[in-house]
Amino acid sequence: MKKYLALILALVMVLALAACGQTAQPAATEAPAASEAPAAEEPAAEEAAPVEEPAAEEEPAEIEVSPMSYAEFEAAAIDDPVCVETYVQAKQSWWDDKATVYTQDGDGAYFLYNMACSEEDFAKLVPGQKIRVTGYKAEWSGEVEIVDASFELLDGDSFVAEPVDVTDLLGKDELIAHQNQLVAFKGMTVEAYDENGAAFAYKNEADKTDDLYFKVSKDGQTYDFCVEYYLCNEETEVYKAVENLKVGDTVDLEGFLYWYEGPNPHITSVTAAA
Repeated sequence: MKKYLALILALVMVLALAACGQTAQPAATEAPAASEAPAAEEPAAEEAAPVEEPAAEEEPAEIEVSPMSYAEFEAAAIDDPVCVETYVQAKQSWWDDKATVYTQDGDGAYFLYNMACSEEDFAKLVPGQKIRVTGYKAEWSGEVEIVDASFELLDGDSFVAEPVDVTDLLGKDELIAHQNQLVAFKGMTVEAYDENGAAFAYKNEADKTDDLYFKVSKDGQTYDFCVEYYLCNEETEVYKAVENLKVGDTVDLEGFLYWYEGPNPHITSVTAAA
């Protein structure tokens, strides 16, 4: 009996020890899933800036304006488009397909500055030739002119102006009404041009291929006149006549009433006063 009790007791102890040795293992916890980093966003491809095509250069629009009278031309504002029918009186210059020309009709005169003109057409611009001129009215230092102009030759009548005697208008505001016209100054006295007593001066003293300047007086007032080289060069009679002036000479003058800060006549004829 004692034997059986001892066996039972031994068995109970073994079972108890076995039970104590088996510690409950905690349920395996799954490692938290690594939070997935958001996929790196690829930078959006930049849209290429549209390449602007250079705008086609527009040709200047043709001026559309009807021929106007001299009074209408006078009334037009500076920079206005103008169109006149007029007559060639003298050609000042031609260069690089541009011509500078004095023109006139029975009412007034026009100075055409750097008008588009081929060399062939320039030869056709003889005194009296009628032309239609289209351009813009402009002003420079008092001189009113037509610029950016083109022209066409017109058939028909011819007109060559007679010089208008404006001697009595010297020094008066009314003189400007004859701007760019062919005018005359009668009985003018040659004055010393400078302190050296010369009757005239070369703009280009070195080779004498430029304008001539001289002074004349009337009724105690002295005025500055000019021989414009491109209009009348050293081969012309008027250029040589001015070179031969002497202080005290009394002369009659003709020329175009150009304006630069006041009257600055471009003289085309010098003769001894009658």
